[in-house]
Amino acid sequence: MAGGFVSQTPGVRNYNYKLTPKVFVTCFIGAFGGLIFGYDLGISGGVTSMDPFLEKFFPYVYQKRKNAHENEYCRFDSELLTLFTSSLYLAALVSSLFASTITRIFGRKWSMFLGGFTFFVGSAFNGFAQNIAMLLIGRILLGFGVGFANQSVPVYLSEMAPPNLRGAFNNGFQVAIIFGIVVATIINYFTAQMKGNIGWRISLGLACVPAVMIMIGALVLPDTPNSLIERGFAEEAKEMLRSIRGTDEVEEEFQDLIDASEESKQVKHPWKNILLPRYRPQLIMTCSIPFFQQLTGINVITFYAPVLFQTLGFGNKASLLSAMVTGIIELLSTFVAVFTVDRFGRRILFLQGGIQMLISQIAIGIMIGVKFGTAGTGNIGKTDANVIVALICIYVAGFAWSWGPLGWLVPSEISPLEIRSAAQAINVAVNMFFTFLVAQLFLTMLCHMKFGLFFFFAVFVFIMTIFIYLMLPETKNVPIEEMNRVWKAHWFWGRFIPDEAVGVSAAELQQKAV
Repeated sequence: MAGGFVSQTPGVRNYNYKLTPKVFVTCFIGAFGGLIFGYDLGISGGVTSMDPFLEKFFPYVYQKRKNAHENEYCRFDSELLTLFTSSLYLAALVSSLFASTITRIFGRKWSMFLGGFTFFVGSAFNGFAQNIAMLLIGRILLGFGVGFANQSVPVYLSEMAPPNLRGAFNNGFQVAIIFGIVVATIINYFTAQMKGNIGWRISLGLACVPAVMIMIGALVLPDTPNSLIERGFAEEAKEMLRSIRGTDEVEEEFQDLIDASEESKQVKHPWKNILLPRYRPQLIMTCSIPFFQQLTGINVITFYAPVLFQTLGFGNKASLLSAMVTGIIELLSTFVAVFTVDRFGRRILFLQGGIQMLISQIAIGIMIGVKFGTAGTGNIGKTDANVIVALICIYVAGFAWSWGPLGWLVPSEISPLEIRSAAQAINVAVNMFFTFLVAQLFLTMLCHMKFGLFFFFAVFVFIMTIFIYLMLPETKNVPIEEMNRVWKAHWFWGRFIPDEAVGVSAAELQQKAV
């Protein structure tokens, strides 16, 4: 195939492997799990900007929209409307915690299947909704599906992919998310032009399509060698390792997986053990990265892009078209990460993306402040509107090749097997909790903070960029079961990692890394 690879990272073991069709196909299908999350992210903002939907379920917001004298910043301010969007993420938070146990006991693929099934049922509730209760029940079921899929898919991809290509394959999850967003915005663009209540029902009901895709995908996918060993199927795991690595010379990697599994069996309570000092780096990063990812402000754009563009004076059709453009830009930009993350590393993408987002957010805030002021009244010309759309595209591109894919990749690859499922569950739970907060509070914050909201998120982008520069070591090309060596060599985190966790002294490891 594409040839053999050998890891060259100092201080870690080298594995021989080839890029096989099987690993490519399994990771491609596995990444389908991102479609359900992406489709929902893209569909909800468009649906909440459709008049028939608002008139049926949120008549108060519908009347405010029709009021020509309404403060532009506050046209969509409704806690019930934001609850429609945010309830999904609260449900995803809860389900991700249960998904950790299912993923560990039954394997990654069955968590993916369960995620697809509950998402399918939720899409039916939403598509046929007759009242707010049905709408919210459907959203909660969708959230359960997202929680299971987001907990299991990144771990699945990280465990199946060869070390030197783990970043690219794992970023397939983010590509699927963005692809789902783009498809959803295109569907919204056309369904918004339908008369009556059929348009929004089609938009919400078509969520069943990515749900079916992940269910079928989960049924045909093999489980990872790590999961098979963890559940006592050592021979099957060894055969799977030979199959996905394209070589019979897998003894060293197989033994590392066995050792990691034996160590993990000593941990009877992963939720308790993850609080031990030796896992402090992983715990802090698993909490901090999803926290910062949501406070980049990206979901302000993703959830409410059509609403935001209407707030800026765009018509309904133009706002959906602008949202579609930003989605396409985000999809194309995600491929930058796919092709560069294993070459240039995680840190450089984090840092460059952070700087790009910071500059564009400040510029957006200044332009909106100049045009609308604090009163929220005024008009925005076509040229200025196009400049704002361009700045939003620049901001989205910066996120798409940094905090977007890396926010899922890094937490899924940094934890040892004994706490990996628990750590990924925490990652998803923190992500969903702050996604919920941003979704629930954004329209109210926009109403009260006005253009200052963009400066609010810019401050967090500045803080998180400094945090990455100081606290995140480079993890590219490092085998997933050898990650403790990276933490041991770090200037701050090394003090928490015991020598026996890496098999060498800190001085020896530091000397190898120079």
